[in-house]
Amino acid sequence: MADQNKDNLRLNEQIKNYTIRLTGDDFDAISEVAGKTIEPGIYDTNQAIRWAYELGMDLIEISGKADPPVCKITDYNKFIYNRKKKEKEIKAKSAKVVVKVLRFGPNTDEHDFDFKIKHAIKFLEEGSKVKAYVQFKGRAIVYKDRGELLLLKFIKELENYASAEELPKLEGKRMFVTMSPKKGVVKN
Repeated sequence: MADQNKDNLRLNEQIKNYTIRLTGDDFDAISEVAGKTIEPGIYDTNQAIRWAYELGMDLIEISGKADPPVCKITDYNKFIYNRKKKEKEIKAKSAKVVVKVLRFGPNTDEHDFDFKIKHAIKFLEEGSKVKAYVQFKGRAIVYKDRGELLLLKFIKELENYASAEELPKLEGKRMFVTMSPKKGVVKN
């Protein structure tokens, strides 16, 4: 039986309601201790705590906002272990977004542009986002219209593979655009 409660769950005597809704999957063992058939339903809190103690387990409040609160008789440490295991599985299944970066200059020639388009297509097919930017050095900022045209051409070339999150935007001495892969393009 757990004395420490780090997870903000109410256990045993911490549950102050007179009645609780008992759920779970160990009703055979509870019925054996109670001396009668116990099924999921509403029970007296003190009675449920007694059953939990007789089984060497804890009464754990799963949903305190329900009326009456939903509780389960189980081993606290096992309950926490299973909960953390589920959270870890959910986290592992969540998508991790990778952003690949391509750098251009305002005077990038056609061959370099085509070479970077091929790389961008490869990155998008892998499921990564692509952030392309034009770096303006020194007085090259006067050619910001060239940079914008270059990025608009970049967006046009990749329209079958990706969609732009927004139009090219200038921040400081960099003009950038971020491309997200389209749904059907990803190849693993």
